[in-house]
This record gives sequence, structure tokens and C-alpha cells, in this order.
Amino acid sequence: MNPTLPAIGTIVRSEIVPGARHWSVELRRGFALRLTDLEGGANCAALFYNAHQVLERYNMADTLKGQHTAFLTRGHCLYSDMGRILVSITADTCGWHDAFCGVGNAALVDAKYGVSHYQQARNECHRNGRDSLLVELGKWGMGVPDLMANVNFFSKVAVDADGNLRFVPGHSPAGSLVELRAEMDTLVVLDTCPHPLDPDTRWQPKPVRVDIVHVGPAGDDDVCRLSRPENARGFANTARHHCQHDHAGH
Repeated sequence: MNPTLPAIGTIVRSEIVPGARHWSVELRRGFALRLTDLEGGANCAALFYNAHQVLERYNMADTLKGQHTAFLTRGHCLYSDMGRILVSITADTCGWHDAFCGVGNAALVDAKYGVSHYQQARNECHRNGRDSLLVELGKWGMGVPDLMANVNFFSKVAVDADGNLRFVPGHSPAGSLVELRAEMDTLVVLDTCPHPLDPDTRWQPKPVRVDIVHVGPAGDDDVCRLSRPENARGFANTARHHCQHDHAGH
């Protein structure tokens, strides 16, 4: 064991991101980001980038088609556009996280919740996901060209018989959590604005707790490695990126 690393299971950082706020971190390989919906009904939009080369970033289409799914949950991996795994979902009490619907913009938020400016409402003003993500990306030297399809953790959007996307209220009860293990050093950018399809017109964005936990690398019997044959290849591609064999010796 590397003596400079904390023991497996150690929480090395813990913060609460209030509703309608943004946050980011460089999540090191072998550490996990644990997201907890503190009150129920949270939405946590997330973007993912290779921390050392941000031109490599999460690819929604490859992630979903490679794992034959239309949503994300435990056992799924989030792939970059280089065929490597940025993070894996190692724990999940919700069972479904939206990967399609993106974030709201200023026009959508103004139309649904009413116009609200910081000068009058201060921290209770109505923020939108697009601008929030751009503010956080700006801290890392990125901007509009670096926005892409995001994941909306804690939100479920189903498809009805007519092919319409339908937001499912009450999907995430208080205490719901999802854990994301970094398979490479990954820049994670979050915002906690309401989901764009949430039909509730009351402005009540919910907080999310973020814990960073030392979990170590994926083992031979790891649920994410074994959930799809494609994922075994994804782990091998990621190991080659790190100039080493993967844990299984491939």
C-alpha cells in the first residue's frame, strides 16, 4: 500500500453544494465522488473531462450505445470520446439517472419560475444550468465550445407510448446516493439547478452533498468491469493510457 495515500474507505473531503449552485474538482484516479441527495428531489448535472487533456471528455452517445442502455446506474461506465473510461458508477440507490435531457437556459428558467435578479433576490435568485456550468468551466480556462451532453444525476426521464420524454417526480428520496469512481484523473463539473423537464413551477432547488473517498482501483471481479464485454475493453484501453496492464493483467 502506498504510505502517502489514506486508507481505503477514508473520506478525504466533504462539502455541501446548495441548490442552484456550481462546483468542480479534479478527481484523482482511485478516488470516488459520492453524491448524496440530502432532501430528496435534487438534480445534479455533471460534465467530465480528462484532467490532463480536457479535449478528451465524456461522450454520451458512445457511453449509452456501448452498454446497450438509455440511462445510467450501478455497473455502468462513463466513456470519453477516446474510448477510455473516465468514471464508473460503483454504487447507486436510485437505479436511473437521466443521460439525455441536458440543462436549462435563462429563457427556460425565466418562463417557468419568473424573472429574478441577483440585485433584488441575492442568493435566492433564479439561476440556470447552462450559465452555471459555464461559470464553473471558466475557472478551468474553458467556455461555450466545451459544453456537451451532461448526466443529470438523481433525475429520471421516461419515454411514454407516444415517444414523448416524461419527467418522473419523486424519483430520488432523501438520502439517495450515487458513487463515481475515477478510472483516470478526471475533472468533474457540477451544478444543482432544477432539471429542465421538471414540471414543478416552484423555485426550490435542492442541495447535494459531495464526498471524495479513497476507494482504490477496480478489481478483477468489479461490477463495472464485468457488466458488459465492452467495459472490459474500456478498462484495457484506460490501462494502456496509463502505460500499464489493467488489473486483470490484460
